[in-house]
Amino acid sequence: MTAEANEKAAIALLTRAVTLDHACRFTESFNCYTEGTQLLMEAIKGMTDRAKIDGFRAKANTYLTRAEQIKVHIATEKQKGRYTEHLDIQQDATGFSYNSVLGRFLGADVAWAHVEDPYIKKHHQCMNFLRLCELLVLKCTQLKEIRLVTTAGDEERTRKLTDLTNNLKSRGVTLSVTFSTTLHDRQIRLSNGWVVKIGRGLDYFKGPEGQMSLGYFDLDLRPCLQTTVDIFYDKK
Repeated sequence: MTAEANEKAAIALLTRAVTLDHACRFTESFNCYTEGTQLLMEAIKGMTDRAKIDGFRAKANTYLTRAEQIKVHIATEKQKGRYTEHLDIQQDATGFSYNSVLGRFLGADVAWAHVEDPYIKKHHQCMNFLRLCELLVLKCTQLKEIRLVTTAGDEERTRKLTDLTNNLKSRGVTLSVTFSTTLHDRQIRLSNGWVVKIGRGLDYFKGPEGQMSLGYFDLDLRPCLQTTVDIFYDKK
């Protein structure tokens, strides 16, 4: 990107970082601070105005300092076993794909993911679970197992999950599915200690307006149903 493009992108990210910081959404704000300052430093390389360069460098140092403070805060609270974040997703809001909500917790330190969701029954709900599996495989390079706890479904749902089980097996990932008649909780638990609880489970998106509408494939563009997300770190 050009220096001007880097500058605009940096300002947008850093503005969002401050907003998220004030909302105590620290894991998100940390990412925005670090990515924003990197773009800001790239922009500085293409500048010639000394006063502007000095001003941007001072801002970059301020943001990096805040990012380091957040990093220490997260690590300290995780060690105490009490780190939490809360997110309210409003009706018709966009920008809340699975990657946006939990992608920052996925990485090489995730060996397994346990998904509890009673509503993996209808076709679109099975597709939501498939999208989550795709994200896990892409982000978690050491992933070995996905466990799904859900409620019983029909033969068509069984066929879909069997096909997915076989496909994941070809990539070295085991999918195990168990059924519960009393399941109410909806959560995603990761082997690295992070737990994400979504009020509506995976099914918090509105249906697409049509097959040729934005958001049909990219869930960041899909309007959401109102729900809450609670994120915490389970030290054990």
